[in-house]
Amino acid sequence: MKQWIVKAVLFCLILGTNSAFAAKEQTVVLISIDGMRWDYIEKHGASNLKAMAAKGVRAQKLMPVYPTKTFPNHISIITGLLPVNHGIVDNNFCDKARNNECYSMGKGMGDSTWVNGIPLWNLAKMQGLKSATYFWPESDARFNGMTPDYYFHYSKYSEYQGRVDQIIQWLSLPKAQRPRFVASYFSLVDSMGHEFGPDAPQTRDAVKQLDDLMGQLQARLSKLEQEINLVIVSDHGMAHVNPEQSIDVSTLPKDDNFLIKNTGPRLLIYAKSEIQNADIAGYKARLQKAANGRYIVLTDEQLAGYHYNKGTRLGDIVVQTTAPAVFTNSGKAMYLGTHGYAYTDDMAATLIAVGPAFKQGLSLDKVSNLDIYPVLAKVMGLKLLSKVDGDGKTLLPAIKQKIVVH
Repeated sequence: MKQWIVKAVLFCLILGTNSAFAAKEQTVVLISIDGMRWDYIEKHGASNLKAMAAKGVRAQKLMPVYPTKTFPNHISIITGLLPVNHGIVDNNFCDKARNNECYSMGKGMGDSTWVNGIPLWNLAKMQGLKSATYFWPESDARFNGMTPDYYFHYSKYSEYQGRVDQIIQWLSLPKAQRPRFVASYFSLVDSMGHEFGPDAPQTRDAVKQLDDLMGQLQARLSKLEQEINLVIVSDHGMAHVNPEQSIDVSTLPKDDNFLIKNTGPRLLIYAKSEIQNADIAGYKARLQKAANGRYIVLTDEQLAGYHYNKGTRLGDIVVQTTAPAVFTNSGKAMYLGTHGYAYTDDMAATLIAVGPAFKQGLSLDKVSNLDIYPVLAKVMGLKLLSKVDGDGKTLLPAIKQKIVVH
Protein backbone atom coordinates (compact mmCIF):
# COMPACT_ATOMS: atom_id res chain seq x y z
CA MET A 1 0.00 0.00 0.00
CA LYS A 2 2.82 2.44 0.90
CA GLN A 3 4.50 1.77 -2.45
CA TRP A 4 1.25 2.56 -4.32
CA ILE A 5 0.86 5.87 -2.41
CA VAL A 6 4.43 6.90 -3.27
CA LYS A 7 3.82 6.18 -6.96
CA ALA A 8 0.59 8.18 -6.90
CA VAL A 9 2.30 11.18 -5.31
CA LEU A 10 5.13 11.05 -7.85
CA PHE A 11 2.60 10.89 -10.70
CA CYS A 12 0.83 14.01 -9.43
CA LEU A 13 4.12 15.85 -9.02
CA ILE A 14 5.14 15.04 -12.60
CA LEU A 15 1.84 16.26 -14.02
CA GLY A 16 1.74 19.33 -11.83
CA THR A 17 -1.20 21.23 -10.43
CA ASN A 18 -3.26 20.91 -13.61
CA SER A 19 -3.11 17.12 -13.64
CA ALA A 20 -6.90 16.72 -13.82
CA PHE A 21 -6.92 18.75 -17.00
CA ALA A 22 -3.82 17.07 -18.44
CA ALA A 23 -5.20 13.57 -18.10
CA LYS A 24 -8.35 14.21 -20.14
CA GLU A 25 -8.84 14.42 -23.88
CA GLN A 26 -9.78 17.88 -25.05
CA THR A 27 -12.34 18.66 -27.74
CA VAL A 28 -12.28 21.97 -29.62
CA VAL A 29 -15.26 23.70 -31.23
CA LEU A 30 -14.03 26.60 -33.38
CA ILE A 31 -16.67 29.11 -34.49
CA SER A 32 -16.12 31.97 -36.90
CA ILE A 33 -18.44 34.98 -36.84
CA ASP A 34 -17.45 36.68 -40.08
CA GLY A 35 -16.85 40.43 -39.75
CA MET A 36 -17.20 40.49 -35.93
CA ARG A 37 -15.06 43.55 -35.23
CA TRP A 38 -13.02 43.57 -32.02
CA ASP A 39 -15.25 46.20 -30.36
CA TYR A 40 -18.68 44.87 -31.38
CA ILE A 41 -19.16 43.02 -28.07
CA GLU A 42 -19.51 46.28 -26.16
CA LYS A 43 -20.62 48.44 -29.10
CA HIS A 44 -23.56 46.20 -29.98
CA GLY A 45 -24.34 44.67 -26.59
CA ALA A 46 -23.26 41.03 -27.03
CA SER A 47 -23.94 39.99 -23.44
CA ASN A 48 -23.34 36.24 -23.88
CA LEU A 49 -19.98 36.75 -25.55
CA LYS A 50 -19.02 39.24 -22.87
CA ALA A 51 -19.88 36.71 -20.16
CA MET A 52 -17.85 34.00 -21.93
CA ALA A 53 -14.88 36.35 -22.15
CA ALA A 54 -15.13 37.03 -18.41
CA LYS A 55 -15.10 33.28 -17.69
CA GLY A 56 -12.34 32.50 -20.16
CA VAL A 57 -9.87 34.31 -22.38
CA ARG A 58 -10.37 37.34 -24.61
CA ALA A 59 -8.05 38.99 -27.09
CA GLN A 60 -8.66 42.71 -27.05
CA LYS A 61 -7.71 42.64 -30.72
CA LEU A 62 -7.23 39.59 -32.94
CA MET A 63 -4.78 40.66 -35.63
CA PRO A 64 -5.69 39.54 -39.16
CA VAL A 65 -3.24 38.77 -41.94
CA TYR A 66 -2.98 40.99 -45.00
CA PRO A 67 -5.18 41.38 -46.95
CA THR A 68 -7.99 41.69 -44.41
CA LYS A 69 -10.36 39.61 -46.52
CA THR A 70 -12.54 36.62 -45.61
CA PHE A 71 -10.92 33.74 -47.47
CA PRO A 72 -7.24 34.60 -46.87
CA ASN A 73 -7.86 35.02 -43.14
CA HIS A 74 -10.01 31.92 -42.67
CA ILE A 75 -7.42 29.78 -44.41
CA SER A 76 -4.65 31.39 -42.32
CA ILE A 77 -6.56 30.65 -39.11
CA ILE A 78 -7.14 27.02 -40.04
CA THR A 79 -3.62 26.30 -41.44
CA GLY A 80 -1.35 28.67 -39.49
CA LEU A 81 0.07 29.88 -42.81
CA LEU A 82 0.39 33.30 -44.41
CA PRO A 83 -1.67 33.79 -47.58
CA VAL A 84 1.43 33.60 -49.80
CA ASN A 85 2.07 30.14 -48.32
CA HIS A 86 -1.46 28.67 -48.24
CA GLY A 87 -2.17 30.12 -51.68
CA ILE A 88 -5.40 32.07 -51.14
CA VAL A 89 -4.00 35.58 -51.46
CA ASP A 90 -7.38 37.34 -51.83
CA ASN A 91 -11.05 36.46 -52.24
CA ASN A 92 -10.45 36.79 -55.99
CA PHE A 93 -7.08 36.73 -57.74
CA CYS A 94 -5.26 35.33 -60.77
CA ASP A 95 -2.22 33.09 -61.13
CA LYS A 96 0.49 34.06 -63.60
CA ALA A 97 1.73 30.45 -63.62
CA ARG A 98 -1.69 29.40 -64.97
CA ASN A 99 -1.80 31.98 -67.77
CA ASN A 100 -3.75 34.29 -65.45
CA GLU A 101 -6.47 31.74 -64.67
CA CYS A 102 -8.40 33.28 -61.80
CA TYR A 103 -9.59 32.00 -58.43
CA SER A 104 -12.93 32.90 -56.88
CA MET A 105 -14.26 32.00 -53.46
CA GLY A 106 -14.91 28.27 -53.03
CA LYS A 107 -13.08 27.21 -56.17
CA GLY A 108 -10.91 24.81 -54.15
CA MET A 109 -13.80 22.33 -53.97
CA GLY A 110 -13.39 21.56 -57.66
CA ASP A 111 -9.63 22.08 -57.86
CA SER A 112 -7.62 21.49 -54.70
CA THR A 113 -4.40 22.72 -56.32
CA TRP A 114 -5.46 26.24 -55.33
CA VAL A 115 -4.95 25.45 -51.62
CA ASN A 116 -1.91 24.46 -49.56
CA GLY A 117 -1.28 23.53 -45.94
CA ILE A 118 -2.68 21.06 -43.44
CA PRO A 119 -5.93 22.45 -41.99
CA LEU A 120 -6.76 21.59 -38.40
CA TRP A 121 -9.47 19.17 -39.48
CA ASN A 122 -6.88 17.16 -41.43
CA LEU A 123 -4.22 17.49 -38.73
CA ALA A 124 -6.70 15.83 -36.37
CA LYS A 125 -7.67 13.18 -38.92
CA MET A 126 -4.04 12.33 -39.71
CA GLN A 127 -3.47 11.57 -36.02
CA GLY A 128 -6.47 9.35 -35.47
CA LEU A 129 -9.12 11.85 -34.39
CA LYS A 130 -12.45 12.55 -36.06
CA SER A 131 -13.14 16.05 -37.38
CA ALA A 132 -16.19 17.92 -38.65
CA THR A 133 -17.01 21.22 -40.34
CA TYR A 134 -20.33 22.93 -40.87
CA PHE A 135 -19.09 25.47 -43.37
CA TRP A 136 -15.67 27.06 -43.22
CA PRO A 137 -14.13 28.62 -46.31
CA GLU A 138 -12.74 25.79 -48.46
CA SER A 139 -13.58 23.07 -45.92
CA ASP A 140 -14.97 20.95 -48.77
CA ALA A 141 -11.70 21.23 -50.73
CA ARG A 142 -9.41 18.21 -50.71
CA PHE A 143 -6.42 19.61 -48.84
CA ASN A 144 -3.83 16.80 -48.74
CA GLY A 145 -6.28 14.69 -50.75
CA MET A 146 -8.80 14.48 -47.92
CA THR A 147 -11.76 16.23 -46.34
CA PRO A 148 -13.06 16.32 -42.74
CA ASP A 149 -14.83 13.16 -41.61
CA TYR A 150 -18.10 15.08 -41.57
CA TYR A 151 -18.79 18.22 -43.60
CA PHE A 152 -21.33 20.08 -45.73
CA HIS A 153 -20.97 21.86 -49.04
CA TYR A 154 -21.64 25.55 -48.54
CA SER A 155 -25.18 26.85 -49.01
CA LYS A 156 -26.24 30.38 -48.15
CA TYR A 157 -29.73 29.01 -47.42
CA SER A 158 -28.61 26.86 -44.48
CA GLU A 159 -30.26 28.13 -41.31
CA TYR A 160 -28.08 29.13 -38.37
CA GLN A 161 -30.02 27.17 -35.75
CA GLY A 162 -29.44 24.03 -37.80
CA ARG A 163 -25.69 24.55 -37.58
CA VAL A 164 -25.80 24.70 -33.80
CA ASP A 165 -28.06 21.62 -33.66
CA GLN A 166 -25.69 19.70 -35.94
CA ILE A 167 -22.66 20.54 -33.81
CA ILE A 168 -24.44 19.15 -30.76
CA GLN A 169 -25.52 16.07 -32.72
CA TRP A 170 -21.94 15.38 -33.84
CA LEU A 171 -20.65 15.74 -30.30
CA SER A 172 -23.39 13.42 -29.01
CA LEU A 173 -22.27 10.52 -31.20
CA PRO A 174 -20.72 7.41 -29.62
CA LYS A 175 -17.10 8.05 -28.76
CA ALA A 176 -15.69 6.09 -31.70
CA GLN A 177 -17.61 8.27 -34.18
CA ARG A 178 -17.47 11.54 -32.26
CA PRO A 179 -15.28 14.39 -33.62
CA ARG A 180 -12.68 15.97 -31.39
CA PHE A 181 -12.43 19.01 -33.65
CA VAL A 182 -15.45 20.87 -35.02
CA ALA A 183 -15.46 24.11 -37.02
CA SER A 184 -18.38 26.22 -38.18
CA TYR A 185 -18.96 29.57 -39.86
CA PHE A 186 -21.63 32.29 -39.64
CA SER A 187 -21.76 35.16 -42.15
CA LEU A 188 -24.65 37.37 -40.98
CA VAL A 189 -22.67 40.02 -39.08
CA ASP A 190 -20.39 40.55 -42.08
CA SER A 191 -23.31 40.76 -44.49
CA MET A 192 -25.09 43.41 -42.45
CA GLY A 193 -21.87 45.33 -41.85
CA HIS A 194 -21.25 45.50 -45.60
CA GLU A 195 -24.74 46.57 -46.53
CA PHE A 196 -25.49 49.04 -43.74
CA GLY A 197 -22.12 49.86 -42.13
CA PRO A 198 -20.56 48.92 -38.77
CA ASP A 199 -22.65 51.38 -36.73
CA ALA A 200 -26.06 50.49 -38.15
CA PRO A 201 -28.97 49.02 -36.15
CA GLN A 202 -29.12 46.14 -38.64
CA THR A 203 -25.52 45.24 -37.76
CA ARG A 204 -26.35 45.49 -34.07
CA ASP A 205 -29.31 43.14 -34.56
CA ALA A 206 -27.07 40.66 -36.40
CA VAL A 207 -24.54 40.72 -33.57
CA LYS A 208 -27.31 40.10 -31.04
CA GLN A 209 -28.69 37.20 -33.08
CA LEU A 210 -25.28 35.52 -33.19
CA ASP A 211 -24.71 36.33 -29.53
CA ASP A 212 -27.92 34.50 -28.64
CA LEU A 213 -26.84 31.49 -30.73
CA MET A 214 -23.41 31.39 -29.12
CA GLY A 215 -24.96 31.56 -25.67
CA GLN A 216 -27.23 28.67 -26.56
CA LEU A 217 -24.34 26.69 -28.04
CA GLN A 218 -22.21 27.10 -24.95
CA ALA A 219 -25.07 26.09 -22.65
CA ARG A 220 -25.70 22.93 -24.67
CA LEU A 221 -22.00 22.07 -24.90
CA SER A 222 -21.70 22.33 -21.12
CA LYS A 223 -24.23 19.51 -20.73
CA LEU A 224 -22.20 17.02 -22.76
CA GLU A 225 -19.91 14.54 -21.09
CA GLN A 226 -16.59 15.44 -22.72
CA GLU A 227 -14.11 18.23 -22.05
CA ILE A 228 -15.12 20.82 -24.67
CA ASN A 229 -13.38 24.12 -25.43
CA LEU A 230 -15.39 26.72 -27.33
CA VAL A 231 -13.23 29.13 -29.33
CA ILE A 232 -14.99 32.00 -31.10
CA VAL A 233 -13.07 34.03 -33.66
CA SER A 234 -13.60 36.38 -36.55
CA ASP A 235 -11.59 36.95 -39.68
CA HIS A 236 -11.45 40.76 -39.77
CA GLY A 237 -13.28 43.88 -38.71
CA MET A 238 -15.31 46.39 -40.69
CA ALA A 239 -14.83 50.03 -41.74
CA HIS A 240 -17.32 52.68 -42.78
CA VAL A 241 -17.54 53.38 -46.53
CA ASN A 242 -18.49 56.78 -47.94
CA PRO A 243 -19.92 56.18 -51.43
CA GLU A 244 -19.11 59.81 -52.31
CA GLN A 245 -15.42 58.90 -52.10
CA SER A 246 -15.69 55.99 -54.54
CA ILE A 247 -12.92 55.74 -57.14
CA ASP A 248 -14.18 54.42 -60.47
CA VAL A 249 -11.57 52.13 -61.99
CA SER A 250 -12.40 53.47 -65.44
CA THR A 251 -10.94 56.84 -64.41
CA LEU A 252 -7.49 55.37 -63.77
CA PRO A 253 -4.76 55.50 -66.42
CA LYS A 254 -5.40 52.78 -68.99
CA ASP A 255 -2.96 50.21 -70.36
CA ASP A 256 -4.29 47.39 -72.51
CA ASN A 257 -1.30 45.24 -71.56
CA PHE A 258 -2.68 44.79 -68.04
CA LEU A 259 -5.64 43.04 -66.36
CA ILE A 260 -7.21 44.73 -63.33
CA LYS A 261 -8.72 42.34 -60.77
CA ASN A 262 -11.01 43.24 -57.85
CA THR A 263 -12.65 46.38 -56.56
CA GLY A 264 -13.11 47.59 -52.98
CA PRO A 265 -10.03 48.65 -51.00
CA ARG A 266 -7.43 47.06 -53.32
CA LEU A 267 -6.71 46.37 -56.95
CA LEU A 268 -4.50 43.52 -58.16
CA ILE A 269 -3.08 44.38 -61.57
CA TYR A 270 -1.52 41.63 -63.70
CA ALA A 271 0.44 41.89 -66.93
CA LYS A 272 -1.59 39.95 -69.49
CA SER A 273 -0.16 36.48 -70.06
CA GLU A 274 0.20 36.95 -73.81
CA ILE A 275 2.19 40.18 -73.42
CA GLN A 276 5.97 39.89 -73.40
CA ASN A 277 7.99 42.44 -71.41
CA ALA A 278 5.07 44.60 -70.29
CA ASP A 279 6.27 47.92 -68.86
CA ILE A 280 5.31 47.31 -65.24
CA ALA A 281 7.47 50.12 -63.86
CA GLY A 282 6.06 52.59 -66.37
CA TYR A 283 2.45 51.73 -65.57
CA LYS A 284 3.15 51.93 -61.84
CA ALA A 285 4.58 55.40 -62.31
CA ARG A 286 1.54 56.58 -64.28
CA LEU A 287 -0.85 55.18 -61.68
CA GLN A 288 1.06 56.87 -58.88
CA LYS A 289 1.11 60.20 -60.73
CA ALA A 290 -2.68 60.06 -61.14
CA ALA A 291 -3.32 59.19 -57.48
CA ASN A 292 -3.74 62.75 -56.14
CA GLY A 293 -3.91 61.35 -52.61
CA ARG A 294 -6.80 59.02 -53.41
CA TYR A 295 -4.75 55.82 -53.30
CA ILE A 296 -1.19 54.52 -53.22
CA VAL A 297 0.72 52.11 -55.42
CA LEU A 298 2.45 49.78 -52.98
CA THR A 299 6.23 49.60 -53.14
CA ASP A 300 8.24 46.39 -52.91
CA GLU A 301 9.22 47.40 -49.37
CA GLN A 302 5.61 47.93 -48.33
CA LEU A 303 4.56 44.58 -49.79
CA ALA A 304 7.42 42.86 -47.95
CA GLY A 305 6.19 44.48 -44.73
CA TYR A 306 2.82 42.84 -45.30
CA HIS A 307 4.47 39.43 -46.03
CA TYR A 308 2.87 39.78 -49.44
CA ASN A 309 5.78 39.60 -51.81
CA LYS A 310 6.29 36.14 -53.26
CA GLY A 311 4.62 33.70 -55.61
CA THR A 312 2.81 33.91 -58.93
CA ARG A 313 -0.61 34.87 -57.57
CA LEU A 314 0.11 38.41 -56.45
CA GLY A 315 -0.52 41.27 -58.83
CA ASP A 316 2.45 42.75 -60.63
CA ILE A 317 1.06 46.00 -59.23
CA VAL A 318 -1.00 46.38 -56.04
CA VAL A 319 -3.01 49.58 -55.64
CA GLN A 320 -4.60 50.34 -52.28
CA THR A 321 -6.87 52.99 -50.84
CA THR A 322 -7.88 53.81 -47.27
CA ALA A 323 -11.30 53.97 -45.61
CA PRO A 324 -13.83 55.39 -46.29
CA ALA A 325 -12.83 55.22 -49.99
CA VAL A 326 -13.22 52.17 -52.24
CA PHE A 327 -12.61 51.30 -55.89
CA THR A 328 -15.69 50.52 -57.98
CA ASN A 329 -16.46 49.43 -61.52
CA SER A 330 -19.52 51.64 -61.91
CA GLY A 331 -19.66 54.99 -60.21
CA LYS A 332 -20.59 55.10 -56.53
CA ALA A 333 -20.36 52.14 -54.16
CA MET A 334 -23.69 50.56 -53.31
CA TYR A 335 -22.66 49.55 -49.78
CA LEU A 336 -21.71 51.31 -46.53
CA GLY A 337 -19.08 49.06 -44.98
CA THR A 338 -16.13 46.93 -46.03
CA HIS A 339 -12.76 45.42 -45.11
CA GLY A 340 -9.61 44.49 -46.99
CA TYR A 341 -7.65 47.60 -46.07
CA ALA A 342 -4.15 47.60 -44.66
CA TYR A 343 -4.22 47.21 -40.91
CA THR A 344 -6.12 49.76 -38.81
CA ASP A 345 -8.06 49.25 -35.59
CA ASP A 346 -11.24 48.92 -37.67
CA MET A 347 -9.75 45.79 -39.27
CA ALA A 348 -9.06 44.05 -35.93
CA ALA A 349 -11.11 40.95 -35.17
CA THR A 350 -12.48 39.04 -32.16
CA LEU A 351 -11.21 36.03 -30.19
CA ILE A 352 -12.84 34.45 -27.14
CA ALA A 353 -11.92 31.05 -25.72
CA VAL A 354 -13.66 29.29 -22.85
CA GLY A 355 -13.29 25.75 -21.57
CA PRO A 356 -11.16 23.46 -19.41
CA ALA A 357 -7.97 24.02 -21.44
CA PHE A 358 -8.11 27.78 -21.03
CA LYS A 359 -7.40 30.08 -18.13
CA GLN A 360 -10.18 32.11 -16.58
CA GLY A 361 -10.61 35.86 -16.68
CA LEU A 362 -7.55 36.50 -18.85
CA SER A 363 -7.30 39.44 -21.24
CA LEU A 364 -4.64 39.44 -23.94
CA ASP A 365 -3.82 42.67 -25.73
CA LYS A 366 -3.11 41.56 -29.31
CA VAL A 367 -3.17 38.02 -30.67
CA SER A 368 -1.99 37.01 -34.14
CA ASN A 369 -4.51 34.84 -35.93
CA LEU A 370 -1.59 32.71 -37.18
CA ASP A 371 -1.09 31.57 -33.57
CA ILE A 372 -4.54 29.97 -33.30
CA TYR A 373 -3.43 26.89 -35.26
CA PRO A 374 -0.45 25.78 -33.15
CA VAL A 375 -2.22 26.53 -29.88
CA LEU A 376 -5.39 24.60 -30.73
CA ALA A 377 -3.22 21.74 -31.98
CA LYS A 378 -1.49 21.75 -28.58
CA VAL A 379 -4.83 21.76 -26.76
CA MET A 380 -5.92 18.67 -28.68
CA GLY A 381 -2.55 16.97 -28.19
CA LEU A 382 -1.70 17.05 -31.88
CA LYS A 383 1.81 17.25 -33.29
CA LEU A 384 2.48 19.77 -36.03
CA LEU A 385 3.35 17.85 -39.18
CA SER A 386 4.78 20.73 -41.19
CA LYS A 387 6.27 24.17 -40.65
CA VAL A 388 3.73 26.94 -40.08
CA ASP A 389 4.03 30.72 -39.86
CA GLY A 390 2.55 31.03 -36.37
CA ASP A 391 4.62 30.08 -33.32
CA GLY A 392 1.76 30.38 -30.83
CA LYS A 393 3.56 33.01 -28.79
CA THR A 394 0.74 35.54 -28.56
CA LEU A 395 -1.91 32.97 -27.56
CA LEU A 396 0.07 30.44 -25.52
CA PRO A 397 -0.41 32.43 -22.27
CA ALA A 398 -4.14 31.63 -22.59
CA ILE A 399 -3.84 27.89 -22.01
CA LYS A 400 -3.16 25.78 -18.99
CA GLN A 401 0.25 24.30 -19.59
CA LYS A 402 0.01 20.67 -18.57
CA ILE A 403 -1.16 18.94 -21.73
CA VAL A 404 -0.54 15.30 -22.56
CA VAL A 405 0.18 14.65 -26.26
CA HIS A 406 -2.43 12.32 -27.78
